[in-house]
Amino acid sequence: MERRIVLFDDERRNHLLPLTFTRPVAEIRIGILTIAEKWQIMANTQPYYLTEEYLQVKFSNAPFGSEVVLVNGGICPDAQLAEAIRSLKTGEALVHDNIIVAGALSQTITRIPTINDFTTVKQYEPALLEVWFPWDIFRLNDEALQADYTLLTQGRKSNPISSTNTVLGHENVFIEEGARVECSFLNAQSGPIYIGSDAEVMEGCMIRGPFALGEHSTLKMGAKIYGPTTIGPHCKVGGEVNNSVFFAFSNKAHDGFIGNSVIGEWCNLGADTNNSNLKNNYAPVKLWRYTQKGFVNTGLQFCGLIMGDHSKCGINTMFNTGTVVGVCANIFGDGFPRNFIPCFSWGGAAGFTIHKPDKAFETAQIMMSRRNLPFTEADKQILLKVFELTAQYRNF
Repeated sequence: MERRIVLFDDERRNHLLPLTFTRPVAEIRIGILTIAEKWQIMANTQPYYLTEEYLQVKFSNAPFGSEVVLVNGGICPDAQLAEAIRSLKTGEALVHDNIIVAGALSQTITRIPTINDFTTVKQYEPALLEVWFPWDIFRLNDEALQADYTLLTQGRKSNPISSTNTVLGHENVFIEEGARVECSFLNAQSGPIYIGSDAEVMEGCMIRGPFALGEHSTLKMGAKIYGPTTIGPHCKVGGEVNNSVFFAFSNKAHDGFIGNSVIGEWCNLGADTNNSNLKNNYAPVKLWRYTQKGFVNTGLQFCGLIMGDHSKCGINTMFNTGTVVGVCANIFGDGFPRNFIPCFSWGGAAGFTIHKPDKAFETAQIMMSRRNLPFTEADKQILLKVFELTAQYRNF
């Protein structure tokens, strides 16, 4: 029987909130691909998920009775790790720094695995590329992007690069079928540049790699991109972006600066939205952590904005250094809003009220319909659960 791959969430799922309120850990995008997409390519099979019960309605677990290989959803694959996992016998597990990396079982389970589920435990010594905290996504994006670039382009030939562009490091630029890049500056000397299928880089853009533009995404005219930056599929991005990751279906279509940030799915940043990524006194940045219910030191001098899915902000929004925005927040008005904005918040620096779910769902439905995608009952139930789980933080 063929063994199915199941990507499971462990304790890091809580450390990665608010991004994991609406997705399993393996659905996080880092580099060019999500972690799940990396495993799909490396293992040549569609993975399943083992995550929170309320998320399983959208992200299904493997059928009961299936022989499975459980793989930690926060760990990015490489060839050495993939081979070690393929070699696992039923009942064996790989462990690294007391964390389960992967394990083979004779049938599916419906809870997070523990060491006691396995008869044999083997230590895995090589270094791993893994995500524990939201800031790891942009901090490790350079390494992940370069690995994904090799994974996606090895043995393949790029589509021609238009002569209207100025290109440095031509050999490190890969243009997929249907992509359009004209009258722009591409500097791939400091890292590769990957342009996904049917994506467009409009005239006058300046890109310094490493950089990835996902399929069907658009880089607006005159954009300035400093790598390592990833813009996921179906996004529209303009202005200035530095070392940031946009997951998918999100827009920052106008001028403004976003740096050292992570933007979830179905977000929209109004014209001239800016975030600070460096404190005036150059001190390490503190960031809200749901596990601590307070702010913790990231140890990073540069840390900008973490924004959960379906959140929006109006024109001229100014985000402080190290701001965390939850799911389905709607932010507007002048001044700097607080640097922890709970899920389903409505308002800005002048104060917040509750963003009622029916209003948030109406906006989500309109935005998703513009991309010819439905706002499903599963989407609605997940967001209602998030609203319930985060009530304690909305003490307006």
